[in-house]
Amino acid sequence: MLGPPTPMTNDFAGIEAFVHTAEQLSFRRAARMLGISTAAVSKAVAKLEERLGVQLLERTSRKVTLTPEGSAYLRHCQRALDALEAGHDAVQLSSRVAQGRLVVSVPYVLGPAVVRALPRLADRHPRLEVELRVTDRHVKLHDEGIDVAVRIGKLPDSDLVARRLASPRWVIAASPGYLAGHGVPLAPGDLSTHRCLKFLGPRGAVVEWQLAGEGAEVVVPTTHRFDRGELLVEAAVTGLGIVQAFDFLVEDHLRAGRLVEVLPAHAAPGPPVHVLCRRGRQRVPKVRVFLDLMLQSLGTGGA
Repeated sequence: MLGPPTPMTNDFAGIEAFVHTAEQLSFRRAARMLGISTAAVSKAVAKLEERLGVQLLERTSRKVTLTPEGSAYLRHCQRALDALEAGHDAVQLSSRVAQGRLVVSVPYVLGPAVVRALPRLADRHPRLEVELRVTDRHVKLHDEGIDVAVRIGKLPDSDLVARRLASPRWVIAASPGYLAGHGVPLAPGDLSTHRCLKFLGPRGAVVEWQLAGEGAEVVVPTTHRFDRGELLVEAAVTGLGIVQAFDFLVEDHLRAGRLVEVLPAHAAPGPPVHVLCRRGRQRVPKVRVFLDLMLQSLGTGGA
């Protein structure tokens, strides 16, 4: 026999915890997305199962899977949460006030540039709360509760709304001390005698230098590798070698004289940068103001 009805807030908490756990097949990842403890997520799902009188998830020490009843219930819960989100959007659209939590995903290399722009957003929209998630993984906006994502590189075909930002420029630079001790390369072929620092991508592959103009086909040697852009640049500042990095990563060092640009005629254009959101959500005030901020602070490279 079922007990007395529990408050609606508890029902919703259980449903939201269940949906995130079912979509991620992990209590830990669901807890991280919801901003609560893993134990709290597990307890909320257990209470929901008790209330329904069925088991929704199979749990072992190694994995979480859906039961047949859980799969059927998940579809209804997802539609309910989508409808609730649409209701939140409708209310925000009617109020035209940017408020509430905005979850933003950015790659590591763009994290500092986005953070530098956030004070303007906070000053203009004090009721807006930004949660910044930094990862080089291409997140699924709907599945992971992401409102907006900033991405570097060519976009795959999708139903997401994309706004093109300014493309960075690849800059080749070294410290004055390094150049004084090792000489200044005057042509791409000269790089063969230098210590060249390269970026190690998220999948462990070295990102090869991009060169433009005559001599661009040379093979640039790899001396040291770094999987964080800021450390790659810092290594060049300390005099370890020559680096190729996006212009926004080295511009402060160039202005201060800590780095000197070399081979400027062979600087190549960088990959495209886009800010993305789910279709229809670009008009929601909290999303719209962030899209506008990115267009203002990171420029525009066209449609």
